[in-house]
Amino acid sequence: MSDRNFFAELKRRNVYKVAAAYAVIAWLLIQAASILFPTFEAPSWVMKVFVAIVALGFPIALIVAWAFESSPKGIDRTMVADALHRQSRGRVWIYVVIIGALLSIALFFLGRCSARNSATPQQDAIWARSHPPTDKSIAVLPFDNLSRDPDNAFFAEGVQDEILTDLAKIADLKVISRTSVMQYKNAAARNLREIAQQLGVAHLLEGSVQRAGGKVRVNAQLIDARNDAHVWAQTYDRDIADVFAIQSEIAQTIAEQLRARLSPSERAAIAEVPTTDVVANDLYVRARALDDQASDPGAKPALLQGISLLEEAVRRDPKFLLAYCLLCETNLDLYWGGFDHTAARRERARIALEQAERIKPDAGEVHMQKGDYAYHGFRDYERARTEFELARQLLPNSARLYVYLASVDRRQARWEDTIRNFARARELDPRNMFIFEESSFTEFGLKHFAQAKSFMESALALDPKNSFIRVFLAQIPYAERGDTQPLRSYLNEILKEGKESAAHVAFMFVTCALAERNRAAAAQALDLVPAEGAVDFYDSAWPRDWFVGLVARSLGDNTRAKKAFGAARGIAERNVKEQPDYAANWEALGAIDAGLGRKAEAIAEGKRACELLPISKDAWDGPSMVTNLALIYTWLGEKDLALEQLEIAAKEPAGVTYGELKLSPVWDSLRNDPRFEKIVAPLAPR
Repeated sequence: MSDRNFFAELKRRNVYKVAAAYAVIAWLLIQAASILFPTFEAPSWVMKVFVAIVALGFPIALIVAWAFESSPKGIDRTMVADALHRQSRGRVWIYVVIIGALLSIALFFLGRCSARNSATPQQDAIWARSHPPTDKSIAVLPFDNLSRDPDNAFFAEGVQDEILTDLAKIADLKVISRTSVMQYKNAAARNLREIAQQLGVAHLLEGSVQRAGGKVRVNAQLIDARNDAHVWAQTYDRDIADVFAIQSEIAQTIAEQLRARLSPSERAAIAEVPTTDVVANDLYVRARALDDQASDPGAKPALLQGISLLEEAVRRDPKFLLAYCLLCETNLDLYWGGFDHTAARRERARIALEQAERIKPDAGEVHMQKGDYAYHGFRDYERARTEFELARQLLPNSARLYVYLASVDRRQARWEDTIRNFARARELDPRNMFIFEESSFTEFGLKHFAQAKSFMESALALDPKNSFIRVFLAQIPYAERGDTQPLRSYLNEILKEGKESAAHVAFMFVTCALAERNRAAAAQALDLVPAEGAVDFYDSAWPRDWFVGLVARSLGDNTRAKKAFGAARGIAERNVKEQPDYAANWEALGAIDAGLGRKAEAIAEGKRACELLPISKDAWDGPSMVTNLALIYTWLGEKDLALEQLEIAAKEPAGVTYGELKLSPVWDSLRNDPRFEKIVAPLAPR
């Protein structure tokens, strides 16, 4: 048979069509597998075996196509098949190929979107392995402090951070955020290739800073971590006042080395210096380190100290834009966190923001802070989103911006956007425990307990001694299926570490003891609650006597309960007077008054908390206010109203969980009502 006849025979026997169809269908199957296997946490070798089987099937399909074909009589050898049937069937093959191709393309993009929009840490890792870092990706590692004075460590950190900040303004680059890179301070222990893999970048910038008198020496080197090649290195010996110009020069040189495209506005932004005052810059760096503690329960002294440092910094340099922005942020941290939720504190934030706007109203940092002010100052989520989107155009590599956007999305029940923005934040800040923690909270609120567990495990890997993370992990089985055993085991481990460690999660010691109906454990839990009270998972602060009253009431000691609630009321009432617009204060006062039997007051206070923070305004915190109102009605004997509120809370993401309803004694008076069981049933584990 001649070559020409052979190829004609291949065509006649539909071998070409089978090859095309097999290729499309194989691609379709592989795309589907790449989505489904990680979802079910299949081992990596399963995907490899699957691809090998699909590849092996290709020559087999061609052989079968050569030897056989379908006919009206069934499967016949090719030579006896009906030619006319084959002709009509040709169009069918074309349709199969086209439809398969369209499905394949759809799955391809679906896989990419779903991998980014709803990814567990394992899926993040799979994505990273299958998408190697681009040439235009970099992490700026902490610079060594070679000065004799250890206090100059903040100076060295400031140099590194300003270079990172400048590079992060370039949209054509991927730049890892500060939190992740600061974990690699020990230069002697660095494995550059491993660090690059952990951060998902191709290049690393290392350096050192030596300050002596009025002189400074800055050394910087750019390394391609994929092959350990030194791409560029330079040493700068200048007067101390020139350190800010050095930072800009290094950033511009790195951008050139990575062949990044810079817009005129990006080039101008890099050329700007934040301040010309070395001392002011040092004060700013110290204040930022203190503001990193904003989410800690006892952060108030650190935040106030940071404000003092920033006020000194702007006195030294009244045009220090970043210092004003951080001053606004720190005041908002005090306001939002309930440390000082007063109009006076918010006004101090406004004044600082106004000063920043006067210096440069169109700066990305100013837009971001305006968004923060709208969000944490007024819960004005639409205005916050507008400002954050403007900031994102100017600060394309800011993981913080994506966290802000995800948080706003979460408040507005935009759950898919929340998941996607947290995924982008993890990509830009892959070693930031806080982002994994918040990703876990989101999945927990959505009742995606497996994903919540996975993200919290990643957070724990970054901070293994964190008692809150460990307890939250153990709380997941309790919330999902009413299993207290993992929680009890974790709490016992934490207790062995000492009372101070256990006090951070005293709320869960009380919760677990009551779910177990264990008097001895409840007494032990109360001993752990600090004198100033404790914070629950919703960041609401409760007086210590509230917990005493809760335990006593749950265990049937009503006399002791009323005495404790009476003591707690004084604190809660004072908090409401001092911070009348803070929903959490009304929440606490309403629950305490319910425990005291003050029916009219308790209901009014519980409703006031819901009015200040309705679900329609805040889909994240609002459900906890509804659950609290249900508790108030329950304790006051208003069963119908209690069930009405519980039904709302149970249907909402971030609402009440199965474990709480099943085991918490606060709902005991509702348990014999079939309406209560009807609320609980949809939450039960499947």
